[in-house]
Amino acid sequence: MNIEMAGPWLTKLEEDTVLDAVRNGWYGPRKYWYVEAFEAEFARYHGRKYALMTPNCTTAIHLLLLGLGIKAGDEVIVPECTWIASAAPITHVGASTVFADIDPVHWCITPQSLEAAITPRTKAVIAVDLYGNMPDMDSLLELARRRRIAYIEDAAEALGSVYKGARAGKFGVGSVFSFHRTKTLTTGEGGMLLLDDDALFKRCKFLRDHGRDEKQHYFNTEVAYKYMPFNVQAALGYAQFQRVEELVQRKRWILESYKQAFAGVPDLQFNPEPPGGVNGVWCSTLVFGKSHKLDKATVMDRLQAKGLPVRPFFYPLSMLPAFPGREEAARRDHPVAYDVSSRGINLPSPLNITAAEIAEYARGVRSVLGA
Repeated sequence: MNIEMAGPWLTKLEEDTVLDAVRNGWYGPRKYWYVEAFEAEFARYHGRKYALMTPNCTTAIHLLLLGLGIKAGDEVIVPECTWIASAAPITHVGASTVFADIDPVHWCITPQSLEAAITPRTKAVIAVDLYGNMPDMDSLLELARRRRIAYIEDAAEALGSVYKGARAGKFGVGSVFSFHRTKTLTTGEGGMLLLDDDALFKRCKFLRDHGRDEKQHYFNTEVAYKYMPFNVQAALGYAQFQRVEELVQRKRWILESYKQAFAGVPDLQFNPEPPGGVNGVWCSTLVFGKSHKLDKATVMDRLQAKGLPVRPFFYPLSMLPAFPGREEAARRDHPVAYDVSSRGINLPSPLNITAAEIAEYARGVRSVLGA
């Protein structure tokens, strides 16, 4: 078997829709039809007023920080454990990145760690729905409101997740999604920014396309950015979005299949279901309990020796060379992030994975555990 780590599920619907965009999506009212239709339907699905499609999720975060006026001298808080794209735009706008610890169960930022990280210079927090998991949204939003900081929801990995009846992507001043090749819904590369505020939407839309004057062609009032999507890319996303419930259910089936395959093995932790909600499970993730006396590097080496693919639980950002000089203090101040990350791996979660491949993979992990 050739088990992949991640990948999409495409059907004839996607093929036909993309072909229509290639054949007919260049002139007149159809030149941006798929972009605009995808944006409108995606916003409506998430209970948001506006959506702006972007080349990727990183540019969506960048646009939002720019739209909020975040700049040099400001601080933005992010959880330790996330992909660097959640934090990189903070550096792009010249602000300072501040790290916060995570919860040992849902692996997302906590209200306690957020409050501890807030200073008079804090302007925003980027809360990440890690691997589809959802944090304590109620407490985080109340804290952000009380401390007067912008709450940004990085829902890049949480398509289909639900917190107390509200979909991931509904929370905060703005939210972002990723449509990377590895995500539940793909456009190859791509992202989406969701907003409700009229002025913020207008500002971000203006910045997305070179600061164009809407009434006068080729007349730019600011040096802005080229973060525009294109119709063929959006056609793939639009078609995938017609199947969103099917795609999410497949991801949930993958996690449930792993849980069944590891039945009887004690002291293992998987993606949790939020109380009263749903986990869209972009990536099934496994954290080994301390009783196994294994770290992720050892497990990964042994799995790769068996010819099985594996990826690490995200490293704490403060330990990366990209953020020099941050690790020593962070290990002391953010013990949960360093502990959980050291014991976690990402399980293969492509949408085309089979029950037999999940069973084979689980057998490999169980052999490493001696179970």
